[in-house]
Amino acid sequence: MSYYNRRTTRLPGYDYSTPGYYFITMCTENMRPILGSIVGTGLPDGPSVALSPYGKVVAQQLDEMSDFYSHIKIDKYVVMPNHVHMILHIPESLQGPSGRPIPTNATVGKFVGTFKRFCNRQYGHNIWQSRSYDHVIRNEQDYLRIWQYIESNPARWKEDKLYTE
Repeated sequence: MSYYNRRTTRLPGYDYSTPGYYFITMCTENMRPILGSIVGTGLPDGPSVALSPYGKVVAQQLDEMSDFYSHIKIDKYVVMPNHVHMILHIPESLQGPSGRPIPTNATVGKFVGTFKRFCNRQYGHNIWQSRSYDHVIRNEQDYLRIWQYIESNPARWKEDKLYTE
């Protein structure tokens, strides 16, 4: 009997019980561009995303997640046609029932799962891929690079590796 071996995405040697910043990407199922479309190409203020009803639910849920997860801050996000990028900040260690710190990767996973569940409840069905991508932001230079990547994502849509027509 063979089992599927998932490749770990964990950063070797990183202490996941410490607070930190995380870059998260969540994609729609089968990369369907149902969250919106890119508009305003060629305009001086640059392209932006016109959110579909699905995309509006995503933006609303992201704005409301701080009510549910007051200990997690969303520093920056963008809703693209078939994915969402965000920077999460976990400013403090959370304590579990035993008094030991809860690993931040578990906190990030719970946040992502709750976010998807809240969106799907409003849609009436699942629109998300089961897995998401996360990256531990290691320093200020990494943070600024990712911030700029999120900021400029609509302008670079056709060059994006997640681009679909």
